[in-house]
Amino acid sequence: MRLIRFRRPPGAAAALRRMNRATMGAAMGLMQAAWAPTPPATPKPGRTSAITGFGSNPGGLRMLMHLPRRAPARGAPLIVVLHGCGQDAASFAADAGWIAMSEALGVPLLLPEQVRENNRHRCFNWFRPQDVARGQGEAMSIRQGLRWAMRHLGTDKRRVFVVGLSAGGAMAAALLAAYPAVFAAGAVVAGMPVGSAVTPGGALLRMRHANRFTTRAGLAASVRAFNPARGAGRWPRLSIWQGGRDRTVHPDNAALLATQWGALHGLVEEPSQDTEPAPGARLRQWSRGATALVELWTLEEMAHGFPISEGEGRAARWVLAAGTPAARRICDFWGLSPTADSRPR
Repeated sequence: MRLIRFRRPPGAAAALRRMNRATMGAAMGLMQAAWAPTPPATPKPGRTSAITGFGSNPGGLRMLMHLPRRAPARGAPLIVVLHGCGQDAASFAADAGWIAMSEALGVPLLLPEQVRENNRHRCFNWFRPQDVARGQGEAMSIRQGLRWAMRHLGTDKRRVFVVGLSAGGAMAAALLAAYPAVFAAGAVVAGMPVGSAVTPGGALLRMRHANRFTTRAGLAASVRAFNPARGAGRWPRLSIWQGGRDRTVHPDNAALLATQWGALHGLVEEPSQDTEPAPGARLRQWSRGATALVELWTLEEMAHGFPISEGEGRAARWVLAAGTPAARRICDFWGLSPTADSRPR
């Protein structure tokens, strides 16, 4: 039997090789797309949404952001809001009046959130040295979230603020100590002085029994230990809030925190002003010139929580109707509202 050989037309082999390369390239492209990490979602105006891809996240925190309905202009301020134990970031921001302030002022909010894997009560670990030290743990995760927000939104690096309640308040104070050049000012509500404890047991002890035996110099040294090379650099301004009937964090801790930051600013122990803005509310301010650098609000009848007033927040767990809108007053102190008497440095 005679075999018949078929000849390929001229150029067929080269065409086949090109087709194989194209097919392989398409397949590799699909595989790379499948394996590539999901790009971070862009927050939408008027919404609170999670952000990812903001950094290595050594503290393992969840990170959310709220953008006001009218997109913030480039150069807008940025506020970090830290919830307390047993709370979630979005609900606390809404209940405490921070979402309303974001909308009123056109200011974006960065909302770090603790997870149960880090703390079963979802408290920020403000007492763990590895979570509050500069460049480490939860503090570093929040710093990375800030960098992401500032880069993507073009916010003003000179007007970054942080506020927190309870464990979030203690973490806010730790952030001001670890990254003083990042923040213009902060606010601590029912929080703790920096360096109060380094273990869970020590934290509970100092929450219930403030260390009245520490010295003014010792309090300031606890903050400076976060930045030994800082020297005489400027420190952020601070607004402190405390309930007189707080049974979770002893009210003396607020006085110690005021002493700590007054010492850092080189202020005298006696307040520049001691007033009663409303019945049962005492406001002490320590100033240099016309600018209040440290202030301490004491609401005599309030328990442990974040104070709100009617129409400026929503009462919830650890968010208390106290007749004084802390979110608005804090923004006044920071210089973010039209009626502010002082401006951040």
